[in-house]
Amino acid sequence: MVNSTSTICEQLFCDSVIDNDEQKFVEKTMTMNFDNKQQEQQQESDNDNVYRRQIVWRNVIAMTILHLMAIYSYIYFGLDRRITWYVLFWPDILARISALGVLAGSHRLWSHRSYRARLPLRIFLMILQTMALQNDIYDWCRDHRLHHKHSDTNADPYNARRGFFFSHMGWLMVRKHPDVIRKGKTIDLTDVWADPVVRFQRRFYIPLVLLIWGILPTYFCHYVTGYTMVDCFLGAVIVRYVLSLHYAWLVNSAAHLYGYKMYDQSMEPRENRMVVYASMGEGYHNYHHTFPWDYSASEHGWSECFNITTAFIDLCVWLGLAYGRKKANEKIIQKRIERTGNRDYYRKYYGPGTLADYSLGILSSYGFLFITWTLRYLINGQL
Repeated sequence: MVNSTSTICEQLFCDSVIDNDEQKFVEKTMTMNFDNKQQEQQQESDNDNVYRRQIVWRNVIAMTILHLMAIYSYIYFGLDRRITWYVLFWPDILARISALGVLAGSHRLWSHRSYRARLPLRIFLMILQTMALQNDIYDWCRDHRLHHKHSDTNADPYNARRGFFFSHMGWLMVRKHPDVIRKGKTIDLTDVWADPVVRFQRRFYIPLVLLIWGILPTYFCHYVTGYTMVDCFLGAVIVRYVLSLHYAWLVNSAAHLYGYKMYDQSMEPRENRMVVYASMGEGYHNYHHTFPWDYSASEHGWSECFNITTAFIDLCVWLGLAYGRKKANEKIIQKRIERTGNRDYYRKYYGPGTLADYSLGILSSYGFLFITWTLRYLINGQL
C-alpha cells in the first residue's frame, strides 16, 4: 500500500466514530513516519554528490516532436476558417474524459483503494486510462505509491525538490534515480495485480494503446466531422494527448511547489486552486497527502468546491457501479489542522462559494479558447 499510515487510517476512519486511543496511535505513527522522512532527506545530500542525471535522448526527441506537432496543430486548427469554431472544444473535452481513467481509476481506485468499483466500471476506467497513455495501471500505481511513501525525496519518481521542470516532465527524459529503482521494488502491488482488468490491460497494452489511444479517436472524429484523417489524428489524438499530459503533470509540479499548506506544513504538497481547475479536482494536494485514502482527495465534496472527479465517482455510486467510499470525518480533519496545519490559510483558501468556484474553474479551463476565438476573428473576420 501507499504507507503504513494510510493503511491504519483506512481501518480506523472509514466510520464516522473513533475512540481516543485509536487517534493517539495514528498520531504517533504519523510522527514516526515524518521523523523517518526527515532522516531520509538528511542522508540524501551525500548521495546527490555522487548521482548524475543521465539524459535519455530518444525521450527528449520524442517529447520535442510531440509538442511541436501539438503547437503546429493547435495554431493550424485555431486559425483555419474551414474548422468550425466549436470543434476546438473537442481535444480538451477528450483530454478530460480520458483523464478520468487516471484520476478516478489508476489514482483514487487502484492506487489508494479509496472506493470500490464493480467490473463494468473498472473496464470503463481501464479503457479511459489506456486512452490517456500514461503507462499501464500496474506501473502507474507502483510509481504513485512510491511517490506517496517517499514524497519529494530521491526515491520519488517526480521529486519536486529537483525543480519545476523535472517534476513536471523532466523526470521522463532522464534515467531513474537508483533510489527510485531500489525502493520501487519494495512497493506492495499484490492487490492491484489481483484485479483481472489490470492483468488484461498489462498483457495487451500495446495493441490496446494503438486502438484506444490512436485509431478509434481518429476514426470517430473523421466520421462525425468529415475532416481528413490527418486533421483528425492531429486534433483528436496529438493535441488531446499533450493537453491531458500537462493537466496531470501540474499535480506533480505546481501542486508541490506553489500554494497553501493548510493541513500539514511539514510536507511539500500544497493546495493550488489553478491545479484544481486544470486537473478536475486533484489540486487539493496538501489534503490528499495528509489523507491519501479519502476518495474525494479533498476535504469537501463536489457540491461545495470544484471537484469533477468526485462528482463522477458519486454518480457511479448512484448508478450502482461503485460503493465503499472512504472519507475522513470532520473531527479528525480539524484536529490535524490544529496540530500540523495552518488555520489562517484554511479560512482564506475556502472563501469562494460553490457557484463562484465552478465559474472560475470553467473560465480558467477554457480561457485559452477565448483567446483563440479572438485571434480567429481578428485574422479571418469570423469565428
